[in-house]
Amino acid sequence: MTLEEAFKGLPTFATDRLRVRPLRESDAEAIFAIKGNPLATEPYGAEPHGSLHETERWVKDRLTDYQIRDSMLWVLSPKEKDEAIGSCCYWHFDVESKSAEVGYELHPEYWHQGLMLEALAPVLAFGFGGIGLHRIEACPLAENKSSNNLLHKLGFEFEGTLRQRVLFRGRFIDLHYYSLLLGELRPNSTA
Repeated sequence: MTLEEAFKGLPTFATDRLRVRPLRESDAEAIFAIKGNPLATEPYGAEPHGSLHETERWVKDRLTDYQIRDSMLWVLSPKEKDEAIGSCCYWHFDVESKSAEVGYELHPEYWHQGLMLEALAPVLAFGFGGIGLHRIEACPLAENKSSNNLLHKLGFEFEGTLRQRVLFRGRFIDLHYYSLLLGELRPNSTA
């Protein structure tokens, strides 16, 4: 599958505990439980959504982004219940350099269970083997220790700090910059 083919239909991945599948309009209410929760949005420097309507608009925008080949987004759902508990995406594609940025979020109820590690492993493998990326980037806030730790476990290399890069709630916050190159994804990253 090429990048162009991926924009014609994203695959679904199954892990031990999760189904990682493409976003649907019907996911809006479950996504609002994440996007409307300040515990979930503050770690990446965003204000929570104030209404279900705002999240419905966000979901439609992400589906449009996919149609115009700007991003691809999957939701994470437990195998036993098809309800979104998180998401992960590729965006900021640089087709010429074969790179993209990965992003992710998870409802706080599911934190510290290794679920994002489990979900990202096949998504990252797909980025390299499925759509031919050479480099995957990630840019968490420096103070988001959980996200920084996750990236280390997946084999991402810390490249540096973008000092005071994000203005959030009246203060400037450092951003960390990570990359993972083709061949660097750890084979035991789901362990």
